[in-house]
Amino acid sequence: MQSSGDNVFNRQLTRQSPLIIAPFFLWGTAMVVMKFLLPQTSPMFMAAVRLIPAGILLIVGGIYLGRQQPRGWQAWLWISLFALVDGAMFQGFLAQGLVRTDAGLGSLLIDSQPLAVAVMAAVLYQERVGGAGVLGLLIGILGIGLIGLPAELMAALLAGDFATVLHAGIFTTGEWLMLGASLSMAVGTILIRPVVRYADSVMATGWHMVIGGLPLLLISNQFEQNQWQFLGLWGWVGMMYVAIMGSAIAYGLFFFFASSGSLTTLSALTFSTPVFALMFSSLFLGENLTLVQWVGVILTLSSIYLVSVRGIDSDISQSMSETQEMLEVAGETVGLDHN
Repeated sequence: MQSSGDNVFNRQLTRQSPLIIAPFFLWGTAMVVMKFLLPQTSPMFMAAVRLIPAGILLIVGGIYLGRQQPRGWQAWLWISLFALVDGAMFQGFLAQGLVRTDAGLGSLLIDSQPLAVAVMAAVLYQERVGGAGVLGLLIGILGIGLIGLPAELMAALLAGDFATVLHAGIFTTGEWLMLGASLSMAVGTILIRPVVRYADSVMATGWHMVIGGLPLLLISNQFEQNQWQFLGLWGWVGMMYVAIMGSAIAYGLFFFFASSGSLTTLSALTFSTPVFALMFSSLFLGENLTLVQWVGVILTLSSIYLVSVRGIDSDISQSMSETQEMLEVAGETVGLDHN
């Protein structure tokens, strides 16, 4: 049986582990691969392939590790809701949005979801967002804005010239689909807390992928054509990377951290996803960064630092509180022994 001190140490290790950045690295590179694959396949089929094999891998891995299968109607109800929102809706909106938007703007809109997570986490879970956290979130929004928006539109936004922005047609069908993906991911991040009350986090993540991928596969079967006929060897390699690295491993790590750490801190790290996406799209797709985009990268990394500092301060305060409680309990125990 672990002591309270061990629990505190494990919680600190979980929240401050370097692996916490891995899901966002994998998602960023997966976005590049998905954009590359779209001319060779159909969006809903790609979304289904990203979810279902990854979910099966997580379930099989969970069984191998001795994880408990979900039990009871409450567990399956929460997993099904989780699957609908974070599986079918998020991946469906994302895949369809990628067809109609460029990678930079798509990443910008999807990665605006930490704002919704911060608000919902504060209301539902009483998570505190301090001054550094708020500043970090605002800087992050500005940073990914510089990364994803054209310079003239960014200048119009900063000047408050919304007529120019609306006239440019920034919020077309593709952008609204990306906003739908962003909101779906935010709600899914919030849902993981009640999900893990009734089911193991690894098994719940795996089952939500399988259940969420089935409607996408059905839609693809009914409305899409030539889903795999034009996929070559590298196309299937890309599909495997998106499914295994960009889903099974990335989602497993993300929801493990989400179930045990600060939702606002974790979701704010999503700002790094477009940074990784742009870096690798520059390397493999020939998309070069402008000076304005590099400024956005610097601001984004600065926002991650600010939010991380907020998280460290919060964790230190919580650890001090837990240590104080342990000392009080020890004092009461000594007093009982003396009596």
